[in-house]
Amino acid sequence: MPDHCTYDYAIIRVVPRVEREEFVNVGVIVSCPARAFLEARIELDEQRLKAIDSTLDVESIRAHLATIPAICAGGEQAGPIGQLSQRERFHWLIAPRSTIIQTSPVHSGYCKNPAAVLEHLLETMVRASSDVGR
Repeated sequence: MPDHCTYDYAIIRVVPRVEREEFVNVGVIVSCPARAFLEARIELDEQRLKAIDSTLDVESIRAHLATIPAICAGGEQAGPIGQLSQRERFHWLIAPRSTIIQTSPVHSGYCKNPAAVLEHLLETMVRASSDVGR
């Protein structure tokens, strides 16, 4: 197995009112075929989301977001999409949509450990910084 490998990732966003193009980053999907790695993690900050639109059905959004890690894991519990190959599932997840849950454009990188990349992306792109406003 090579020491380093390429990976692709997309940021998962909630876009409460698509016409306004405002969004909150809520998760990350990382795909690294060389490591047979496809994983998504979701961290929904309800307070940030409600600041954009206080009328949102957050429980419904949580339920829809929960399907993303399940599809990444694959298998029967993920329905018909879960039966596709890892790469096909990744491409299905990152396909452009005009719904409340969207992904960013796909970005690529080079790493030793895709799980560490996933954690780094969550920290830098999804979690609210404690230094905001300083």
